[in-house]
Amino acid sequence: MKVMTIRREEEKDHEKVFYLVEEAFRDMEHSDHQEQFLVEKLRLSDAFIPELSLVAEDENGEIAGHILFTKITIEGDGESFRSLALAPVSVKPEFQNQGIGGKLISQGHHIAKELGYESVILVGHENYYPRFGYKKTSNFGISFPFDIPEENGMAVELVKDGLKNKKGVVKYPQEFGID
Repeated sequence: MKVMTIRREEEKDHEKVFYLVEEAFRDMEHSDHQEQFLVEKLRLSDAFIPELSLVAEDENGEIAGHILFTKITIEGDGESFRSLALAPVSVKPEFQNQGIGGKLISQGHHIAKELGYESVILVGHENYYPRFGYKKTSNFGISFPFDIPEENGMAVELVKDGLKNKKGVVKYPQEFGID
């Protein structure tokens, strides 16, 4: 496997990341093929956390992958709990299945924990994310404001009991276009 450096995305990377995200999702059947526009919108939003927009770069400076974690809340019983959404994680097709997505996820979790976040929530492939500690959100009493198969809504606790008694519905930033 090639040597990859995981680093914070910089403004000069934005155009490369746009095309990388578009290419990564081009052949995905469960995609609206708008992920690259979502990344652009989220960068300009209050939900954006610059430290949690990461790229994987090879020794030649080519960007092979990107991941974005943004602020969300879990709303329940008059309470609001802070969390993060992992969306999207993108790896260029020619670099897929080499562990790059996993490195981005692990580094993102590490930084998120350092920033004081206790959990991450995502909608994703049920066979991929559990290897990073993700479990069904239904185990925690957390649901989504849209219909998805139960096994595709997942969460991970970055700290022990990070989601204990934090039941409710995920509230996404308006940039996600979810009402």
